[in-house]
Amino acid sequence: MVTNPESPGSREPPRTGNFGRRSLITWWALSAIFLLAMGGIHLYLVLFGGTGGVLGRLFVVNAIGALVLAVTMVLAQGRLLVLASLLSLLFMAGTLLALVLALTVGLFGIRSSLNYQLAPTTLVVESIGTVVLVTTTARAAHNQRAAPTQR
Repeated sequence: MVTNPESPGSREPPRTGNFGRRSLITWWALSAIFLLAMGGIHLYLVLFGGTGGVLGRLFVVNAIGALVLAVTMVLAQGRLLVLASLLSLLFMAGTLLALVLALTVGLFGIRSSLNYQLAPTTLVVESIGTVVLVTTTARAAHNQRAAPTQR
């Protein structure tokens, strides 16, 4: 009888193999792409969409943060990848929450609408990006637990 190494009674750690590693790399790349897309939208709105003032400055900070996190997602490994994924997830979800609040009840006196330039696109990108980052974070944490000696 062959035992499944991932069964609860098994003494062997779960095998991630090359497929698991390649799959995680795909999620890293997707995470970085969605972070860059989110930051790019915010930077576009400042440079070409006429968003200025305090909101424009916050959009520039968002673009810089997204760039830093995207680069970190690509370069980080092991525990740092789990941390980078978690921080990226919080950043993306926070940005999505800010947009939803601005679209519904207002945020810091700013009210937006879906008629605002790229608002629907941003809503879609940040929603999908949040789901991608949840998956990336979960997979990175799982791989870290499965290979505790890998640092």
